[in-house]
Amino acid sequence: MANITFIGAGSLVFTRNLCSDILLTPALQESTITLMDIDATRLEQARSIVQAMVDKRKLKARVVATTDRRAAVTDANYVITTFQQGGLGAYKLDIDIPQKYGVEQCVGDTLGPGGVFRSLRTIPVLLDLCYDMDELAPDALLLNYVNPMAANCWAVADGSGRPHVGLCHSVQGTSEMLAKWIGVPYDEVNFLCAGINHQAFFLQFRRGKEDVYPQIWEAIARPEVVAEEPVRTDIMKYFGYFVTESSGHASEYMPYFRKSAQMVNEELVPRFTDEANHWFDYARTGGYLRHCLHRLEQFASDYDEIVTGEFPTVRSHEYGSRIIEAMETNVPAVIAGNVPNTGLITNLPDGCCVEVPCLVDATGIQPTFVGNLPAQLAALNRTNINVQSLIVEAALTGDTDAVYHAVMLDPLTGAVCTLPQIHAMVTEMLDAQAQWLPQF
Repeated sequence: MANITFIGAGSLVFTRNLCSDILLTPALQESTITLMDIDATRLEQARSIVQAMVDKRKLKARVVATTDRRAAVTDANYVITTFQQGGLGAYKLDIDIPQKYGVEQCVGDTLGPGGVFRSLRTIPVLLDLCYDMDELAPDALLLNYVNPMAANCWAVADGSGRPHVGLCHSVQGTSEMLAKWIGVPYDEVNFLCAGINHQAFFLQFRRGKEDVYPQIWEAIARPEVVAEEPVRTDIMKYFGYFVTESSGHASEYMPYFRKSAQMVNEELVPRFTDEANHWFDYARTGGYLRHCLHRLEQFASDYDEIVTGEFPTVRSHEYGSRIIEAMETNVPAVIAGNVPNTGLITNLPDGCCVEVPCLVDATGIQPTFVGNLPAQLAALNRTNINVQSLIVEAALTGDTDAVYHAVMLDPLTGAVCTLPQIHAMVTEMLDAQAQWLPQF
């Protein structure tokens, strides 16, 4: 049966959910699941959670835990990455230093100064992992969940050439949300979604053969929908299509929404009119960091609740288990995958990382041809791709100038800072994070 390895298994909730999906898949219920993390305490807790699921469901799956990455990778068929290089200490620097210069990031894990530096920390680890896989698991597929998705996968493609796919849940989550808004059962919708990770667009949205995009236009005029997604409804109104990533995230990838702390606190955040809204606090600077720090404080109680609570009884909408199932059984599945642009989206640069529909079966990941995106959407994507290309150049060559250029070209940073300010900010971030940046 399949040998499935998790690198960064100390992410308890994510590990639990992905392993639950695997263990709910009949074809995978005798797999060996190897969990690896550098934090021995969290690793043991992850192991006990997964073992408890195996025991409760009376399965034959085998659960192994190790802090040795090479041991974890040896003879793996699938390697799933969920780690965060530098942890919350590095992440706090990603948020705090740019804020001193007026860059107001609420998540900071995809673009902006935070996304640039998160990727620069991550890429060396991903490439080292790929080299281990070349030696110890040459036929294994890498399933990457680590952000920034596009830059990380692009670097894997250029730096190692290994078979890989980047996975997110924004396409699934957003399509479910749109179906709910227009009152259509989710199992009756079909759609075409393409672009780059966290900035892909629904090019078509149908119920059977019926185009239901007009109903989405009606939905985004409703006050409660605008209150739920103020940024994404604006993007659709002015660019014509609905984007995959939530309003808090999406506000960071364009120059329009976060030009100052005053704008964030007095204009953007109040538009989330329901304070119970998931994104109300996240929209503020450092919102997701505060969430992560709170989760760390609640770590012990989180563990107790997970291990003693009820385990899921149905699979989540994450693609990981479905990819492995399709490859093991040769029963095809369709996913939204992040893969190299080999002429798939014809008005985005060759070689960049794009998010497109992919067929999966025993032969692996087979991306589908999309063609041209609407011109305005491709132009938006390219503003982000410009930054990603320089991240990859910096990470693979050790060229420090490319780090400065990446942040200079970031849409949000450019809307806020002068060139001297950006240079000073990047210098401060390079100094503060030197321990995680061996390539410079």
